[in-house]
Amino acid sequence: QVQLVESGGGLVQTGGSLRLSCVASGRTVTSRTLGWFRQTPGQERDFVAAIGWTGSSTAYAPSMKGRFTISRDAAKNTVYLQMNSLKPEDTAAYYCAATAGFYSARVSTQVNDYNYWGQGTQVTVSS
Repeated sequence: QVQLVESGGGLVQTGGSLRLSCVASGRTVTSRTLGWFRQTPGQERDFVAAIGWTGSSTAYAPSMKGRFTISRDAAKNTVYLQMNSLKPEDTAAYYCAATAGFYSARVSTQVNDYNYWGQGTQVTVSS
């Protein structure tokens, strides 16, 4: 089993920055791709960014590329999402997720590939 606990959300003004953290636990977590998704009420969960199990491969949603940076610290079993130049449309609940598969060469952007989810952390960007 994999457990994921997010933190770091909050209220920030337009143009500001936040860093989300997700602590992952479980014997196999280091072999899984970890990702961030976000969701607003009544909408589907959307892909934000993901990082492969080695930490060397990443993927971003087009609207986040250049503003958001995903990274992982293997020693701490933690994945981070640095969010800069935040906009009101970035307001959402942000979820950390881990894939069902192991040692994948592909960094998935598909929500259905992720089997484990955290409880979410709210990010609110005021205009």
